[in-house]
Amino acid sequence: MSLYTSDALILRTYKLGEADRIVVFLTSDRGKRRGVAKGARRTRSRFSGGLEVFTQARVSYVERENRDLVRLNYVEPVLSPLISKNADVLGYAGYFSELVDEWVLEGDPNERMYRLGAAVISALATGASVKRVARYFEYWLLRLQGVYPSVLSCQNCGLELNSCGARVSPREGICICTKCDDEQDGYRLSPDSIDFLLAASSMPPDQLDNVSFTSVAARELMTVHRLLINENLSKELKSARVLNEMNA
Repeated sequence: MSLYTSDALILRTYKLGEADRIVVFLTSDRGKRRGVAKGARRTRSRFSGGLEVFTQARVSYVERENRDLVRLNYVEPVLSPLISKNADVLGYAGYFSELVDEWVLEGDPNERMYRLGAAVISALATGASVKRVARYFEYWLLRLQGVYPSVLSCQNCGLELNSCGARVSPREGICICTKCDDEQDGYRLSPDSIDFLLAASSMPPDQLDNVSFTSVAARELMTVHRLLINENLSKELKSARVLNEMNA
């Protein structure tokens, strides 16, 4: 039996029996874990307030040999995006949690993904634009997984893409400038979209409100990112469908 204490992101919870919950959480040092929070559904639970979706928390848990589920001793909330006054944050918090849960392997340390999630939580909690942060989060998650094509220059001729825009092929995983795009198909990213991604690549999410984010860029980036996500996960996320309905 081993006792661990770590910073973590709460990703999901499920009911277990009459009073308990199964908690899925991403630690900063030992990857994703699944554990049982005994009595978490009781009114006076010691876990009260710590199991909200996409909460950053300090957790203590016990691992036993030959058991898949750990036992959570405590979950102390540090910061939640739900303190934001923006009503849309709840839906996006669920979306971010599902993305991380789908992409991160259980037990595989992924400190960079943890730091990305923590930075996004901090930005949302301080009132950053949720849609800007969403495009930032998607971009960096896909980039960390090695599936976001370079937006610096055309992979055919080397032309800088923010000068003319690009065509993105989710299947091929490439960006080609509009001058080299003989097929005239694929999904377009305008110079405005490229400029936003270049800014996102070099600054934290809480500074995005100072970056130009046109309605065209917002629409293009949401479309391309969802296509890249669906292509690599081979499915559409439930939370993404919820956001589609919410935005509609």
